[in-house]
Amino acid sequence: MSVVDTIDQAFILAEEGVISNFGPMSQSPERADEIIDATDCLVMPCWCDSHTHIVYASAREDEYVERLRGTSYEEIAKKGGGILNSSRKLQNTSEEDLYISAKTRLDEVISYGTGAIEIKSGYGLTTDSELKMLRVIRRLKENSSATIKASFLGAHAMPTIYKENRKAYIDLLIQEMLPKVAAEGLADYCDVFCDKGFYNEQETDQILKAAAKYGLKAKIHANELAISGGVQVGITNHAISVDHLEAIGPDEIEALKNSNTIPTVLPSCSFFLNIHYAPARKMIDEGLGIAMATDYNPGSSPSGNIPLLMAFACNNMRILPAEAFNAVTINGACALEIGHSHGSIAKGKSANLIITKPIPSLNYMVYSFGSSHVDKVILRGKVE
Repeated sequence: MSVVDTIDQAFILAEEGVISNFGPMSQSPERADEIIDATDCLVMPCWCDSHTHIVYASAREDEYVERLRGTSYEEIAKKGGGILNSSRKLQNTSEEDLYISAKTRLDEVISYGTGAIEIKSGYGLTTDSELKMLRVIRRLKENSSATIKASFLGAHAMPTIYKENRKAYIDLLIQEMLPKVAAEGLADYCDVFCDKGFYNEQETDQILKAAAKYGLKAKIHANELAISGGVQVGITNHAISVDHLEAIGPDEIEALKNSNTIPTVLPSCSFFLNIHYAPARKMIDEGLGIAMATDYNPGSSPSGNIPLLMAFACNNMRILPAEAFNAVTINGACALEIGHSHGSIAKGKSANLIITKPIPSLNYMVYSFGSSHVDKVILRGKVE
């Protein structure tokens, strides 16, 4: 986690959107169709943001102020705010309007250096609205140079009308939503919010097993608010990643060490909600490789700025800039199952690159957290 290999005075050659060669300048080819001078700059792989919710109808700044006055995130949710608030607004917003706003957010995070991103549904909570969100994500895939993965998150919250009949909503998820999502090929993953006040272990297990029958792999929210069993149920269902992990103990760490599931931490959520940070330092010291993502969403992390995310992580989790860098590049790529093609500079990988402004080091980029250090973003070999 703390090793970042570098070459001083180097070149990278991209052809047809792929890195075809790189190395010291003494081995640079004599010509290229286009040359970018990156003297005194860093050139690095684009960020891979493996957990976001950027398709939503409107912001929730009123809830932010309410929390500043002392109301907790859980209390706001119980009063019909939070996810249910976003759900009501999304259900009344057209697919076109959702696409326009989400495309704006996507373009913004690309400008920060993000080249691959996962986007979840979960603010629909009805069959029609969940499908609407996933179709927006499909349009984003079709109209962006970024690499995009989609997650079906119908089990994000329990709709109010099903509060006294949870089984009926879970049946709707399994018997109606999942077949329709699969029939249109709208999702790569199935996600469940397995946590206190949301979905329990048994419900999560039932939904993930049903999703697996349609070829949807598991990626779940786990242990944001309490030790919920989410880590273990994720591992049991071969989850690609378990995300959040603000509440995690020795049993969860040990279980992750003996699995292929990637622990993913979301420090900007902890910053914004003013809750405990995931114990990333302890996890790394115990031998775990971690991924890190923005959790960009309107309620608990309204930012997709990964350089800022790295600063939060280093300052509040006490991890090193190199560890944060690996968490948002190669490990984030692995959490998206694209580690073979993204997340590092290697021959044959996608030419998704960040060129910084002149700065002395990676450490400086994280240290000087208030400045924008990204000069150019290259996706599939072309400057955005």
